[in-house]
Amino acid sequence: MKISEIETFVVGNPPPHFGGLYWIFVKLTTDGGVAGYGEAYSVPFHPRVVEEMIRDVCERHVIGADPFKIERLWRIIYSSGYTQRSGPAIMGVLSAIETACWDIVGKELDKPVYELLGGQVHEKLRSYTYLYPDGPEVTGVHHNDPKDAIHADVYTDPDLAAERAVEYVNLGFTAVKFDPAGPYTAFDPRQLSLEALDRSEQFVKRIREAVGNSADLLFGTHGQTSASSAIRLARRLEPYDPLWFEEPVPPENVDEMARVAKSTTIPIATGERLTSKYEFAQVLNKQAASILQPALGRSGGILEGKKIAALAEAHYAQIAPHLYCGPIEGAANIQLDTCSPNFLIQESIQTWGGFHAEILKKPIQWQDGYIIPPTEPGIGVELNEEVAARHPYDGDKLHLEMLDRPL
Repeated sequence: MKISEIETFVVGNPPPHFGGLYWIFVKLTTDGGVAGYGEAYSVPFHPRVVEEMIRDVCERHVIGADPFKIERLWRIIYSSGYTQRSGPAIMGVLSAIETACWDIVGKELDKPVYELLGGQVHEKLRSYTYLYPDGPEVTGVHHNDPKDAIHADVYTDPDLAAERAVEYVNLGFTAVKFDPAGPYTAFDPRQLSLEALDRSEQFVKRIREAVGNSADLLFGTHGQTSASSAIRLARRLEPYDPLWFEEPVPPENVDEMARVAKSTTIPIATGERLTSKYEFAQVLNKQAASILQPALGRSGGILEGKKIAALAEAHYAQIAPHLYCGPIEGAANIQLDTCSPNFLIQESIQTWGGFHAEILKKPIQWQDGYIIPPTEPGIGVELNEEVAARHPYDGDKLHLEMLDRPL
């Protein structure tokens, strides 16, 4: 069996753009006609450039390769150009290719991928969602962009945030996430203002009062703060017992994140910007976090995710895979979650409805706060290519505008 064809899809995600402006999918097909899908997450270039990067890597290394030899193919791509470095560009491309190979392998063997990686451990998977605004008219590329209605909604008004949290809990969610600390920028980390500290504390206080002990609170930040500012913030949050304090400082300086971890009783979570087992190993070795959040469309794919989960298990840490993209990466996350003993919780974008459901032939199953692992072979979902073709990404003007915004 050899991989004989490659196809890419750059799909425009319609408003309200939850999960990003666009999603980049890859389809690999074997000489026997078996197709597998993967997704690249947040490669820091224009999506059409990323599409060409995927094609370049596939033409040089993937076409003609055996999809069962995933470890070999992974090492060849990872080491191309004699880099052997886990940069986000090559890792995003590699992650998409690796996931597509696993999808092919599962389909050939008529097994879900999780059955090939140790077997099913969890019958259902606890999930959480960010607090999102209601209504289809809301626009924006991210739930924390200060120029969008999203930010003006649930990220400036603690009472409204508490109301929204109750709505999600009533749907069945047992955890909700929010980032009220203020917009993140290219100039982080910084000291939070007293206003931002007060607002953050009020958010946690009001939401805790609203949901009581029926839901965990996940305090999400995006590396806005310096270590000293994060410690000040953590002390304000501790009385309300959040399940985690996410990415309190940027990812470059693991020692500073470890300093925050040692200064608070709140578990530290991190990982959406990390790539490969090597970067996650540094976090664990420094005791900088006890909850790891790999994004499988960036961190190296499903097998690399399994290795990251194993490293975490050896350090008594847990995994809570990140998701702010399309449902193909979500499906890969679900395969990893299902076979990992130290799985904690999976990020969902609401209840996996809307365009996340429309772009698949069969939507991901979510019920009463839990994801139900699929029993179909491979990664368990199929891209609806007709829907993808009807939604090509054509937002170049909007994309260029976003490049000038804070990160």
